[in-house]
Amino acid sequence: MADILVSGAGLGGPALAHLLARQGHSVTVVERAPAPREAGYKVDVRGAATTVLQRMGVYEQARAADVGMRQITYVNRHGKPFAALPADLLMGRRGDDIEVMRGDLSRVLHDAASASGAGFVFGDSIAALADGPEGVDVTFASGRSARFDLVVAADGLHSATRRLVFGEVPLVHLGASIAIFSTANTLGIDHEEVMYSEPGRLIFAYAMGPSEPMRVGLVLAGPGSGRDPRAIVDGFAGGGWRTAEFLSALEAADDLYVDSLSQVEVPRWSSGRVVLLGDAAHCPAPSSGQGTSLALVGAHVLADELASKSQDQALSAYEVRMRPYVEKNLAFGRRMVKDMVPGGRLAIAFRNYGMRTLKFHPRKEQVIDKVLAPLREAANAISV
Repeated sequence: MADILVSGAGLGGPALAHLLARQGHSVTVVERAPAPREAGYKVDVRGAATTVLQRMGVYEQARAADVGMRQITYVNRHGKPFAALPADLLMGRRGDDIEVMRGDLSRVLHDAASASGAGFVFGDSIAALADGPEGVDVTFASGRSARFDLVVAADGLHSATRRLVFGEVPLVHLGASIAIFSTANTLGIDHEEVMYSEPGRLIFAYAMGPSEPMRVGLVLAGPGSGRDPRAIVDGFAGGGWRTAEFLSALEAADDLYVDSLSQVEVPRWSSGRVVLLGDAAHCPAPSSGQGTSLALVGAHVLADELASKSQDQALSAYEVRMRPYVEKNLAFGRRMVKDMVPGGRLAIAFRNYGMRTLKFHPRKEQVIDKVLAPLREAANAISV
C-alpha cells in the first residue's frame, strides 16, 4: 500500500482520500485553510457523479443536504416578476441529481474520509517538492518535511502545487467575472432564486428560507478582472433593480469570492509521481455547473485505476478515461457563458420573452429538455 499526500480539502481531495483510504492506502490531506471550509455557494451533482456518491456510500447523506430549491423567478429593473419556472426543470436536474451547499458536501466528504482512516492537516500547505526515484520529498510551509509515494494536487483553479510541478499554466478566460457573497435576506425569498439581467451584467440571489442568509452573485462580461472586487463594483455601478444595495453588501461581506470565469487546460495531468485532480487539472468554469461533478468522477476514476494497475499505468489510464468526459464539459462551460450574460438588449428581450411565454407552452418540459440536452450529454459522458 502507498503513502499518498493530497493537497486540498475542498471536494475532490476528500473524495479521493476516502476512496484511497478504504483501499488500505495511508492518506494525508493537507489544506491551507485553518479548518474545513464552511462557506460557499450551491453546487450541482449530476449524472455519473451521483453514481460515484452512491458507490462511495455517501449519497444519502448528501441528498439529505439538498437545498430543495423550488423556483427560479425573473424580474425586471423595478423588481417586478415576469416569469417563474420550477428550479429543477430549468436547471436540468433529473433523477438522482442533487443540489447542495458546497460547505455541506465538503463536510460529508470530510467525515467519510476521516472515518475511512485518512488524516487531515489544516493550516499548512506544500512549499516545495522534489520527485525522485524513491518518492516525492515534500517540504511544507510549516517547515516539516516528509516523503510520499504519490502527491495529488486537488487545490483548485489556481493550484499552487500545479505551479510547482508544471510551472505557470495560462488560464483560458471566458469573457466574464463573478462575485458571490452572503448577505441578509432582504428579498424574503424562500427556496427561490431570483435573476435580473442587463447587457453584460447578471445578478442572481437565492435563499433557503426567509430568515436564512441570502447568497448573491454578480456576473460581469468583459476582460478578466482576476480576484479584484473593485472591477465588479465599478462594472455594476448605475445598474437597475437592487444593484446599489447588493454592491454595498458585497463590500461588507466576510465570505466574498471573486474570480474570472476561466478554464484550465493542462496538456497532461501527471508528471512523475505528481498528478492533478479536479479544477487543478480541468476547471470547466462555474458557467458549466459541472466542476463538482468532474472532481468527484475524477476521484473515483483515479482511485479505481490505482487499485488495479501500477502507479505509472494508473496515472496514464486515469487521463485516458477522463479526457473525453472532461472535453465535453469544458465545451459546455464555454457555450454557457454567453447564455449567462447576454451582450445586448435585444438578446435579453428575446430571452425574457421566451421565459415569459414558456409557462404557457403545452410541451414546456420537452422544450427545456431539448435546450439542456448538451448538459445531460456532458454529465453522463463517462461510464463509472
